Amino acid sequence: MERWRVEKLAERADVSVDTIRFYQKRRLLPAPMRDGRVAWYGPEHLDRLARIRELQAHGLTLALIGRVLSGDLDATDAPLAVAVAVAESPEEFLSLAELADRSGVPRSLLEAVAREGLLVPRIHEGDERYTSGDVDVVRAGLALLETGFPLSDLLALAREHNASTHGIAEQAVALFDRYVRTPLRGSSLSDDDKAHQLVEAFRRLLPAVTALVEHHFRRVLLAVAQEHLESVGEEHELAAASAEGARQLEPRRSTFGLPT
Repeated sequence: MERWRVEKLAERADVSVDTIRFYQKRRLLPAPMRDGRVAWYGPEHLDRLARIRELQAHGLTLALIGRVLSGDLDATDAPLAVAVAVAESPEEFLSLAELADRSGVPRSLLEAVAREGLLVPRIHEGDERYTSGDVDVVRAGLALLETGFPLSDLLALAREHNASTHGIAEQAVALFDRYVRTPLRGSSLSDDDKAHQLVEAFRRLLPAVTALVEHHFRRVLLAVAQEHLESVGEEHELAAASAEGARQLEPRRSTFGLPT
């Protein structure tokens, strides 16, 4: 059987020696064989490094990769974890500096917004990355600032929104686990069929839930705005708001209820 010193393994796997040491500390790589004071690595280490890279490319965190590799995440859940990680499939991933450059918003401001939970990065190849969708969100936030909203008030609203959204998301995940994942895992289907049905259920439900939440929030926001104008607005403001609402305050919807 072939065996190599750590430098040769790093060369074959196209990673650094430091990366191999780091994975060993995280228990993602099995211990090498030892011949005296010399550590030897074999094909199983090379295969494991390739598997780690594959899972990182799907967006899994090192903690989740560890569970997949150890078998703690079973055969039905591993594909679902990958599906969750790649639910958003952008053409490119951006660093925070690239997001600042693309959006025209200073990096220091983006860092402040990220700390409040308004910007949520994706994990791509082990690093925090953003997407073109984040560029649109940041530009929308900049438009609010340019309209006259104070940054402190926007950040306070962002904190409240993040807390509320996180709570609702936890409830939605719990419902999926209770009524979809748990029954499927307890069924007599094969592991492959269970995994396939879990992934398909997630892929159907994610856009459906997203569309429902977006639509409901837009409707509630418009209703609250209308109620506010009716209580404090002047006649010309009400006329302008009604005209704009009749024109198009809601995007046209496709057959599946998603924006077109």
